[in-house]
This record gives sequence, structure tokens and C-alpha cells, in this order.
Amino acid sequence: MSDIQEFDFSVDLLQNILWQYNEATALQSLITQKQEWYIRNHTEFWSDWMVDVFDLNTANDFGLAVWAIILNIPLVVAADPQPGKIAWGFGPERRRFNRGNFAPSASGFGLTTAEKRLVLKLRYFQLVTRGAAPEVNAFLNYVFGPGVVYMADGLEMKIRYVFSSAIPAQLQLVFNAFDLLPRPAGVGSGTVVVDPGAAWGFGPNRNNFNNGNFHHGP
Repeated sequence: MSDIQEFDFSVDLLQNILWQYNEATALQSLITQKQEWYIRNHTEFWSDWMVDVFDLNTANDFGLAVWAIILNIPLVVAADPQPGKIAWGFGPERRRFNRGNFAPSASGFGLTTAEKRLVLKLRYFQLVTRGAAPEVNAFLNYVFGPGVVYMADGLEMKIRYVFSSAIPAQLQLVFNAFDLLPRPAGVGSGTVVVDPGAAWGFGPNRNNFNNGNFHHGP
């Protein structure tokens, strides 16, 4: 996703003028104006499209909305309705000054631009990866940054996503709402855990007298 092919969108109309028309000032002026029009409406348009839409690293909210349609994933986290809660208001019909009442219902909240990019990158990788641990961990390092999270395969059709620090509440809601963290085919949704420190022990593998190590994690 980081290696995007370079495209040259420039159009040089002046190169089409034959040498015998070098003194034709009117023709030169017309083609020069046409060239300026192409720069404004063609070259700049496609250059902006690459930045604002095509590249997920720099796409704006419009571009991210386009990607959401392509990848078929919403960019709003829906909250389930709570029918057990009583609507607040006055009187037997719980009115609020003749304007209805505060009835609990289904709602949702939008994601920030950075969260949208994260959701779309995870969704894209989910569609194109075979889910092997090395490539998943390489991708997680790319998306979240080195050392933030890794996928651990328990070799029992169970996996864990281990974060090195507490997960922000908004990000946790995204994980709960969208099944996006990549995993091998046939493996159920993985468990998200937080392991804030390295295991204690001796040597590069932190062994505890050949009996494993004192691991902080769950």
C-alpha cells in the first residue's frame, strides 16, 4: 500500500506546434491558453485526486467515503437501541414541552479521519491477505507503528492481538463494531489483550532457568 505507481498527468500542447508556425502569434496565444486550461482542469485535478482519494494515507473525508463504498464498509459505528429504558419527559406521555420526548433509540457516532483511514486499511488488507502471521504482523506494524500490536498464533485455531499499551476507548469501539483485525481463514475472531511490558528472564529469550519466563500478559 505504500508503493504507489507514479503517473504523469501533464499534457504538453505546445509540442504540437510545427516550426513553421513559430511566428503565428494568434495561434501561439490560442494554444497557450488551451495549455493553461489543461493545467488547471486536467493535471491539477488528477494530482489532487491521487492525494485526496486514491492514496489512503492522505485521502480526505470525501476520498474515504469513496473507499468505504468500494470496500463495502460503513464509517459510522451504530449503537444498539435500548428499549428497556423509559423515555424521559413530563406527564403520562412523557412530553417535553409539546415537542415529543427523549426516547432512547438506535443511534451512532462518526469516526475521525484517522479512524476512517485505519478501518479502511484493515478492511483492505483483510480482503487481500492469506492471514499468515508474518505478513499480518508486518501489516500491523505498518498501520499501528512498530511494537504497538502483534498477532500471536496459539496453534490451536486461536489467535490473540497483543497491544503494548492501553487501547483508546474510541478504538476499542471500532474493534467491537467491525470485525477487521486480520487473521487466517477458518479462525474465529481473535482475542484483544494488553501486555504493557516485556517478559522478565535471562538471555535473549528471557528464560527463567529453562522453565519459560515470567510473562506479564494474560
